[in-house]
Amino acid sequence: MNRFLATLLFSAAAALPLPALAVALDAPLACNESGHQFIADLIGQQLINPKPTHVESNSINAFSPVPHADLTAFGFRVFAVVGFEKDDPIFRTGDGEPLAQSAYGAVVFASEDKVKSALADAGSTAIVHRVAPFITAIFCKRN
Repeated sequence: MNRFLATLLFSAAAALPLPALAVALDAPLACNESGHQFIADLIGQQLINPKPTHVESNSINAFSPVPHADLTAFGFRVFAVVGFEKDDPIFRTGDGEPLAQSAYGAVVFASEDKVKSALADAGSTAIVHRVAPFITAIFCKRN
């Protein structure tokens, strides 16, 4: 009977949702680290899936946050992180010319103007790129 209860409790605990992990990516998006460090840290903390969901022709790899991760960048919700580091096994290479030797960033739900304003207020040197209406990339790169 005790074994049955233990199995039942273990099964119930496994079915419970994991607590959300709220993590702000503001500090790394000050553009003072490498694409490897940014992505490897998030993988190590189990905040993103270790395999990219998409690879652009310029070798930028897109990684999805895990379901229990609540990632933000400058107050905006992150729905993907991106990165690349030349000759690094974490990343897959696209079929075109790589964007940079090392690059990383976050894709957020917000307008380009709001993101630019938030980065200016924070003193970040990140590049802001409009992806679609209300979807903006915050991007750091090294040549």
